[in-house]
Amino acid sequence: MNKMAKPKITKVVLNIGLKEAITDKGVLAKASEQLAIIAGQKPKVTRAKTSIANFKVREGDSVGLTVTLRGKRMEGFLKKLFTIVLPRVRDFQGVSVTAFDKAGNYTLGLSEQIVFPEIDFSKIDKIRGLEITIVNTAGSPEASREMLTEMGMPFKKNG
Repeated sequence: MNKMAKPKITKVVLNIGLKEAITDKGVLAKASEQLAIIAGQKPKVTRAKTSIANFKVREGDSVGLTVTLRGKRMEGFLKKLFTIVLPRVRDFQGVSVTAFDKAGNYTLGLSEQIVFPEIDFSKIDKIRGLEITIVNTAGSPEASREMLTEMGMPFKKNG
């Protein structure tokens, strides 16, 4: 990759872990519907790669949902995330500045899906968390933070 090239976001990955899906198959359908509303596209079921006896998980069990957004859907989602969703989070002070990996990708965890305006609160069976990973070409946490700040991501003021 060209060091001088302007960094850009390549994709946004939304992920929900559903340990209760092992015992209750209906959970997957409900969470899938909610994630599809949030993302604007149908999520893919993630399956366990290995069996873990302590957690009663067998290889191949459905353990979560994931959606990968690119292009226009990704841009629309990020705009909505920065301007509407994050300010609706209770006691919101800004997002952490330490959630970057070595490559500059940023992962943000939301503890409840109801902060999204599309979610109808009356149809929620259970409040679930959601993980959002912003994958980019910045190459370093510093460059990535600068790019996300330019885009309007509300980072915490005091480090």
